[in-house]
Amino acid sequence: MPLAITLLSLPPRPRASPSSSTFFKCHASSPSTLIPLSSPSPSPSPPPPPLVLPQDPKANPISSSSCALHCPHFQSCSGCTHEYNLHHPPILDEAIQFFRSVGVSNFTFDSCRLWGWRCRAKLAVRGSSVKPLIGLYEEGTHNVVDIPECKGPKFTCLIFDFLISPVFFIDRDARILFVWSLVFLFSSLEISLPLLLPMAELNIVPYDEDKGTGELRYVQMAVTTYNTSLPASERYSKGKVQVALVWNSRNESSPSFEKLNALANYMWIRGGPKREVHLIHSIWANFQTSTNNVIFGNRWRHLLGERDFWEHVGGIDVSMAPSSFGQANTRAFDSLLRKLQKYVPYGASVVDLYAGAGVIGLSLAATRRCRSVKCVEVNKEAKLSFEKTVSRLPTTTDCSISWHQADTSKEPLSWLMGSDVVVVDPPRKGLDSSLLTALQSLSSIKIKHNLHER
Repeated sequence: MPLAITLLSLPPRPRASPSSSTFFKCHASSPSTLIPLSSPSPSPSPPPPPLVLPQDPKANPISSSSCALHCPHFQSCSGCTHEYNLHHPPILDEAIQFFRSVGVSNFTFDSCRLWGWRCRAKLAVRGSSVKPLIGLYEEGTHNVVDIPECKGPKFTCLIFDFLISPVFFIDRDARILFVWSLVFLFSSLEISLPLLLPMAELNIVPYDEDKGTGELRYVQMAVTTYNTSLPASERYSKGKVQVALVWNSRNESSPSFEKLNALANYMWIRGGPKREVHLIHSIWANFQTSTNNVIFGNRWRHLLGERDFWEHVGGIDVSMAPSSFGQANTRAFDSLLRKLQKYVPYGASVVDLYAGAGVIGLSLAATRRCRSVKCVEVNKEAKLSFEKTVSRLPTTTDCSISWHQADTSKEPLSWLMGSDVVVVDPPRKGLDSSLLTALQSLSSIKIKHNLHER
């Protein structure tokens, strides 16, 4: 998913009227140290030197055979798009050539781990109770490919993805300088599917898309690597799994709810805290009856285990509900946040658009002594995770923090004006056209404002 940070120096923003706003004030010292949002912004400090990683393959030679997928499901499963040279996919050369063509020399690349990093996966459940198919769709279809031999010691979901993080700086002459960092995400989430195999015994019928019948539609599994009592090298392999079972009913009153409870109890007995290997963090139910492609419904219920699911990225503890959007590669996301933090001036006013639970904005609040951070998100369900995360911010955080439920495509300039830094992390469909237009017009707005001040 694209991630962009824009450093701006614009006029104070006018009052907006979002449908819902929540304000917090975090103080490390006297309240008088806080500056109102409408106050003039200090001049941003110049960005640090570019973060450039060596690209010379001779310096660290990597054999193509050691970076091959070697997966028997590659031809049928849609999860992976490259089989060989995972450390240097074709898109890398395309990206380097593109940025050189526009005068950008500070492009950086970090492959991170090629596999074994995925901490989150949504898997479709189809087939029959006797022979359930649990996996990803075949390319261009809704036919589920069962992937029992996918790379990993238990069950691994290999998905190729990439994250491009452009950072835009607008200097005094309103010229835009780009610093790009490409972090490739390619790899796997280890989850124990044997816990899901008693479907025939419990008479649980997988979902049938054509008929709209069946009971178990999807399984989402998210691994928390938060346990700081473990060495960092062991937190992935020993992380606990939050399981979300998407059930084909409206609520807990459905006749099949007893089957859902039985499946949850079966998993908890075999993977809960009383087992030698405590694998399961918690089990949740989501109720969905829609016939469209939306995986989750609006109704959730906590069934077993811990209610709160925490991760530590970007220097802060982050609360994640099962409905929260989360980056699949926790290590790469943490690395990316720490790089991006270096480009944000201390004491800046930040607005985080498409903020979700506000992870990026709150990490900046904690690490860059921001004057203010405004997180804007259209999904009201993200508010609770945001508030829990704020409650765990370091005591040294001294910042005016707010969360706004609003659609950034409507009057987007109202959110941009008066901010020194704009964080843009849109969904896969990309930026809303109105917001893209507003971002593209910022240079001319800045020039007009400077001329007016003279």
